[in-house]
Amino acid sequence: MQTLAHFGDGGPGPWILFFPVIWALVIAGGITLLRRTLWRGRRAPGRPPTVEDNSPISVLGRRFASGEIDEDEYWRRLSVLDEQFGRTGKGGAA
Repeated sequence: MQTLAHFGDGGPGPWILFFPVIWALVIAGGITLLRRTLWRGRRAPGRPPTVEDNSPISVLGRRFASGEIDEDEYWRRLSVLDEQFGRTGKGGAA
């Protein structure tokens, strides 16, 4: 009695073991490709929320960085925006 579907009688032989490995590599490659392209922009459970480019908080940060407003005014306005948009604490720290 021979193994792997009668190897000596013209069966597939040990090569049949490579098919599951090839399929596993194809599936893993597809998942890797999707994670690097399509799913990259979505927020995962461990990632912090992103701030939109046109959001009031990012506009305020750009104005502070460019020197249009001072630090006291930045923190005062940020506290108002934190209350309005549901963030807590200085700079959004919980």
